[in-house]
Amino acid sequence: MGFGTYVVQRNVSFTVRQGEIFVIMGDSGSGKSTMLKHMIGLIRPARGDVFYDGDSFWGGGTDRQMAISRRFGVLFQSGALWSSMTLAENVALPLGLYTALDAREVAEVVSLKLALVGLRGFEEYYPSEISGGMRKRAGLARAMALDPDILFLDEPSAGLDPLSSHRLDDLILELRDNLGSTVVIVTHELASIFAIADNAVFLDAESRTAIAHGDPRVLLDEAESPKVREFLRRGEPAHA
Repeated sequence: MGFGTYVVQRNVSFTVRQGEIFVIMGDSGSGKSTMLKHMIGLIRPARGDVFYDGDSFWGGGTDRQMAISRRFGVLFQSGALWSSMTLAENVALPLGLYTALDAREVAEVVSLKLALVGLRGFEEYYPSEISGGMRKRAGLARAMALDPDILFLDEPSAGLDPLSSHRLDDLILELRDNLGSTVVIVTHELASIFAIADNAVFLDAESRTAIAHGDPRVLLDEAESPKVREFLRRGEPAHA
């Protein structure tokens, strides 16, 4: 990954398995969100490729890229809801663009998705009328609108209080367990990493490459790099 002659990350390779919650972690400036944008097709890799079930995303044409993109939903860090639209209208937007459902069918899907994230009864509210945690959940409902195989979440807990963050973690686990979705999350929040991650990759800003892969609970004690262990032990009391 790079911009012009500036290299963000190099020689990075990892596999996300179906049905797992995979975390992209690392210090600020390591390229976590940039990595996510490469994976969802917003930025083309300077070198290399992204494969979905063995199919090249960047090696195929535009039609193939669109077909693969239909398989995933994205929750951006800010939630990215349209402020002039109600929650129902926000969730309905991808359904209107990419399906042939009529108005009644769209309304039924919207109600279901909002109910899944605990927002039943808030269909006619505007984003400005609800809390930050509720906006994140509404954004998640929109990301789920087309029943994606893969959910990509960019810093879903950013800006949330600990209780709201914990509730969002529980919701992500429920969605994975009940719907069988694969979830890829960018986060630096330790509580979330240890609560929901099945697997992870650690991007290092200094060496500009991935220096650890695996279950964060295992990496906590067994990562070869002291930097990874220190990252995962943030907040622990210092020992004399």
